[in-house]
Formats: sequence, C-alpha cells, structure tokens
Amino acid sequence: MIEAISVSYKYPDGKSALKNISFTINRSEFVFLVGPSGAGKSSILKLLIKELTPTSGILKVFGKNVSQLRGKQVSMLRRNVGVIFQDFRLLEERTVYDNIQFAMRAAGCPVREIKKKVPQILKRVGLQEKAESKVVKLSGGEQQRVGIARAISNRPAMVLADEPTGNLDPQTSVEIINFLKHLNLQGTTVLIATHDQQVVDYFKKRVIHLENGRLVGDEAKGAYLRVL
Repeated sequence: MIEAISVSYKYPDGKSALKNISFTINRSEFVFLVGPSGAGKSSILKLLIKELTPTSGILKVFGKNVSQLRGKQVSMLRRNVGVIFQDFRLLEERTVYDNIQFAMRAAGCPVREIKKKVPQILKRVGLQEKAESKVVKLSGGEQQRVGIARAISNRPAMVLADEPTGNLDPQTSVEIINFLKHLNLQGTTVLIATHDQQVVDYFKKRVIHLENGRLVGDEAKGAYLRVL
C-alpha cells in the first residue's frame, strides 16, 4: 500500500523536513504517525497525495512511484485517498449535504448516485438529521464528522487524517478515532498523524514516531512515549 525507501524532503529554502525515512504500511493497517510539531508528519501526508514530491528516495503508493505520476494519474491517486484535515476545510455557509455532494461531483460521480449515497454516508457518521444544516452552525465534533463523511464519500482505499482530534474534547476525540477504527475493520487503510498522546495510548495500534524529520521508532501495538 505504502512503501517509503530512504525518502527525504527539503523545502525550497533548503531546510530539511524529512531525512532518509523508510517504512512500509500494508493494506488494511491502522497506523498512528506521531511526533511533536515540526517533526515531519504533515509532510509525509502531503507526499502521499503528491502535494509535495520527495527530494530524494522512492515513495510508492498503491505500487506506483508518486514522483513519476503526472496529470490524470495524480487525480486517480487522490480519488483513492480520502483526506481528513485538522481545520476541516469545509464550505461553512453550505449545508452538510452540499459539502458531501460537492466532493462526489468533483470525483465524477453521477447525480443519481450522489442522491442515493449521500444519505447513506451521513447515516454512517451519525449526521443523517443534519443534512440540511449549515456547517457553520455545527459543533466541532459534528464538523469533523462532515470532514470524515467527505473523505469516505468516494470509497477510498486509504484514509489519511491530519490531527483529526486537534480541535476536539477528549470524549469526542475517542468517538472520532473509534469511527476510523470501524472503517479500518471494513478494509480501509488508515494513517493518522497526531500528537494526541491520550488517543494513541488508548487505542494501542501501530505507532511510527518522528522527531526532527527522522524516523526514531516503529512499534506494533505501541504507545506514544514507549517508542522513544
């Protein structure tokens, strides 16, 4: 699913974000990517959807070297990867339904299929009664659920989440990760970048730990601190 071989990335100013990173994530794994701010977590997520391109090394997603993808190949990659953003990135003045259908239309989904599937997707995340509510009127937890619904609307093989609990209270954080865990049990690969120690320690999944752009730990059923 994901294979990183000696991957490095430098910003245009020459500063290193990632230094010689190597790891493999198999299909249907659930993985936490942890480390302090600036460790390189977000850079890895951006590399995986080719918002960034490795400065050196090889990064393969779905068996293809992302550095070699062009045009429609990049679009196809992104259609197979759902991304959940920390700041939600929703259309706040539009309804919950509109936010989901917008993502599906962008992926080329037929209108008839959208009308059929959006209610099903909203039911999965517990928002079926909020379909016509404007996003701006929702709680933080509800907005994050809209973000998840949008990310899974096109049935991606993999979901990437960038600090999905960063703006949420502890109880809501556990509920969000529980939903992603359930999604994973259905076969979706899940990679969560976070510095939420409580969540990582509670769920005891694989933990990949970064510090200063380097991989310093990789532990199955790990905890946030034990990999140090």
